[in-house]
Amino acid sequence: MKITQIRNATIIVEYANRRFLVDPWLCPKESMAGFDAGINPQIRQPRVELPFTQDKITNVDAVILTHFHPDHFDDYAVKALDKEIKFFVQSKHDYEIIQSKGFTNIEILTEKGNLYQNITMYKTKCQHGKREIIKPLCEQIGMPYDAMGIVFKAENEKTLYLAGDTIWCEEVRESLNTYTPDVIIVNACGATVQNGEHIIMNISDIEEVIAHSPKSTIIASHMDTVSHLTVTREDLKKYIKEKNITNILVPNDGETIEL
Repeated sequence: MKITQIRNATIIVEYANRRFLVDPWLCPKESMAGFDAGINPQIRQPRVELPFTQDKITNVDAVILTHFHPDHFDDYAVKALDKEIKFFVQSKHDYEIIQSKGFTNIEILTEKGNLYQNITMYKTKCQHGKREIIKPLCEQIGMPYDAMGIVFKAENEKTLYLAGDTIWCEEVRESLNTYTPDVIIVNACGATVQNGEHIIMNISDIEEVIAHSPKSTIIASHMDTVSHLTVTREDLKKYIKEKNITNILVPNDGETIEL
């Protein structure tokens, strides 16, 4: 297994001899305004450029979209990707959006599991911020709330859990209990909206993951890129050093981790 951190939640997962591109957000640095509903809306995003050319990023077997938000998929990705590529989504809603972009080989992931080549992928539930608070806010601004995580399982491979855009919640706890993953990827910049609620993991959430899965290797993604972040790579590295934690990796953009 290899995990290449591209930028933000955009990663390439090499698993059982297949390459998956997750959440391709391929626009140039500062080409989007900050999110009005988030803190720091005056900061343009992405804050950094891509570490590779688009053709290197899109040389994959399949694409996974954890949810249709502007910092996870964009028109640059639409233009760069082959319209016949295998494309996995979380729901009928996202299926119809991706289909409207011209893609023709789309499949909805399920909690029962989907077989692709020799890999089984299981959809897992998320809370993209506290559901009772953030879901009504998303509805007010016309942005979908739901996101998914994915568990990858294959013979002769470690079990991988990509938690997705979520805070620590009962759904994440259940996924850890059910699948006991060897490797966990967490989106960890503590992105925060105007009312002060964080909508993906911050350091306190990561502490919960560590406590629940102390033998797993944890990889921090979705760092240093969006306007509404509250946790940086340096913050997380400082915490890791202070607590003498040995099972968290914080890859830089462009870095590949082999497990």
